[in-house]
Amino acid sequence: MPDTSLNGTDAPKSKAQSVLLLEKLHPVADKYFQDAGMNVIRVDRALGEDELIAELESTQCVFVGLRSKTKITRHVLQTARHNLLAIGCFCIGTNQVDIECAAELGIPVFNSPFCNSRSVAELIISEIVILSRRLGDCNNLLHQGVWHKSSAGCHEIRDKVLGIVGYGHIGSQLSILADAMGMHVIYYDILKKMGYGRAVAVDTLEELLTRSDYVTLHVPDTPDTRGMIDEEQIQMMKCGAMLLNASRGTVVNLDALSAALKSKHLAGAAVDVYPSEPKQARHEAWTSPLQGCPNTFLTPHIGGSTMEAQEAIGNEVADVLVRYRLEGSTQGSVNFPQVALTAAPEATVNRIAVAHENHHGVMGEITGLIHDYNIAAISLSTKGAVGYLLADLEGEASEAVVGKLRALTSTTSVRICQ
Repeated sequence: MPDTSLNGTDAPKSKAQSVLLLEKLHPVADKYFQDAGMNVIRVDRALGEDELIAELESTQCVFVGLRSKTKITRHVLQTARHNLLAIGCFCIGTNQVDIECAAELGIPVFNSPFCNSRSVAELIISEIVILSRRLGDCNNLLHQGVWHKSSAGCHEIRDKVLGIVGYGHIGSQLSILADAMGMHVIYYDILKKMGYGRAVAVDTLEELLTRSDYVTLHVPDTPDTRGMIDEEQIQMMKCGAMLLNASRGTVVNLDALSAALKSKHLAGAAVDVYPSEPKQARHEAWTSPLQGCPNTFLTPHIGGSTMEAQEAIGNEVADVLVRYRLEGSTQGSVNFPQVALTAAPEATVNRIAVAHENHHGVMGEITGLIHDYNIAAISLSTKGAVGYLLADLEGEASEAVVGKLRALTSTTSVRICQ
């Protein structure tokens, strides 16, 4: 029988629920939670596993919001499952969270897949210009007191070929900017996608690498993308081409990239993400094979770090978390079925939210418990091994049904949305 205190359903209703916000999330998020009657607890840095478990146990927070440095592991989730309702990743990626374990425990994970797309695209287009004019090296020399004015190795970007690997939200925005600046854009994606402007799709990664003057990577961290740009792929690139990566640090072999830059096979690189990144800014020594390479522009994972992007992300993720708490909506979740009921429940009606295992006979068990009550609205869906149901029932009936649903072995979480 499942634990009857799963996901905070037995927490005292008179006690204000709390949200734990980590890693200096934009303050715009606070108002969403405060307007919903929640306490906001802030820790403006990343937390290690033991620290996070201790913080969640002491505060009994129902939500945790984070960026990319804090890791929410299976151990964290299993320890915090009795109170934790949902997790908000205030960024694009969700690989810092064990989303499969979260789904098993009835905990949806939300992110912001669109809001920093423009910021990353602008960074890449600016870096293409910086590399083409060797501005980083020029700047360093002048800071050292060396005046070296030369056009050698400097080029316009007009009429050059930009190859975009991954034509999603960022890649497509970048495509539009590059097209407007007179570049010829080609792109490769594992999915068939329509190009914007004059952009043309190519059939293989190899074709993109051999044709491009600049190659920029915009892919997620998956088994297929890890190490996708290794020595072999770098050698396929044109002599004098340039490589940019603002996607995931696992995508490029930095040792192979360093060797290609030092041998002058590649004329430049811009890298924003790394296989290993410090958890605490300014407090950890950091080294990379790319340090000291010619015409190499290194940035500390700041692709989406603009005030505009962070504010938009704060608005989006805080909003979906509050909607999940009050309405049960899982729209935007990365590990749950997408379920929502359009109208908020009336005063005489309670909305129950049930996450359950998805196997034969479960829906029969659930509907068998609620079919005798007046159902004002219902919506349900499944995703992989997870099922999720929202139902508006008469107030008194809801309390009775929740207790019965908790007793089902297939139930992973159940609560009344409030």
